Amino acid sequence: MVEAMSSPDPSEPEAIHASGDSTGSRLAGQPAQTLGPGLYVVSTPIGNLRDITLRALDVLKTVEEVLAEDTRVAGKLMSAYGLKVRLSPYHDHNGAERRPDLISRMQAGAKIALISDAGTPLVSDPGWKLAHDALEAGVKVYPIPGASAMLAGLVASGLPSDHFMFAGFLPPKSGARRAAAEALKGVPGTLIFYESGPRLAASLDDLAASLGGNRKAAVARELTKMFEETRRGTLSELAAHYAETGPPRGEIVLLVGPPLDTEITQANLDAALLDALKDQPTKAAASAVAEALGLPKRDVYQRALQLKANG
Repeated sequence: MVEAMSSPDPSEPEAIHASGDSTGSRLAGQPAQTLGPGLYVVSTPIGNLRDITLRALDVLKTVEEVLAEDTRVAGKLMSAYGLKVRLSPYHDHNGAERRPDLISRMQAGAKIALISDAGTPLVSDPGWKLAHDALEAGVKVYPIPGASAMLAGLVASGLPSDHFMFAGFLPPKSGARRAAAEALKGVPGTLIFYESGPRLAASLDDLAASLGGNRKAAVARELTKMFEETRRGTLSELAAHYAETGPPRGEIVLLVGPPLDTEITQANLDAALLDALKDQPTKAAASAVAEALGLPKRDVYQRALQLKANG
């Protein structure tokens, strides 16, 4: 069964009015951070402009220059918070040309920020080359954490979050996509992908063919925005749903649960339970093991009681 959940009352991304004078960690009763030279990798909102951190605003107001994938997108964020800072483009097409000068300036003491169109830079983003080369050149790189579509999708999915792997974008062609999925088949954790609406149904179908149609999955889209939605089901159910309803709008995070282990032995189960019982009550330990191994909670709980009784 495919389940969907929408955000009941998210704030509009545009519903934000702030000036530069009201930003910064001063609002938390602390002075703004004094910045040293280097590259500041700043996370920005993935939709709702209120999801900016106070520290990020301090940094963006203080640095000499902000590098952005698209200065028009970045300009909206700067305007919303009254930030007057030099914006310049940095992307795949000009990165190789710009990096030497940027690194040279930071070596000489410049403070430069890097942002992406949304979320955390370096995640499926051209900025990683700049960060890598800056570190190689002895330039300090400062992470300024914040919003991330990958983590927001994981939180909303209901899938296991103790082990997960971000796999970026799947290949655009079916054959390559199935091969890429096959290579990830044995990963013992939740798989996270970014995907586009037009390719979603085909990607779900290919994932079902390679990973198994019964694998639990979730499609999270428009996270933090007005029409935020998370739809859950098996890969086969989700593939059928989007094949019928057509491509959804918005930015999409596609998540696939861990492999279904159909050959759990009694020894495997007992070992997992004994380990969980070391630091958890019986019911909680049984629930965690059942979830991890894909087994009925009642059966696992009964076995946990037996192990507990046997000492």
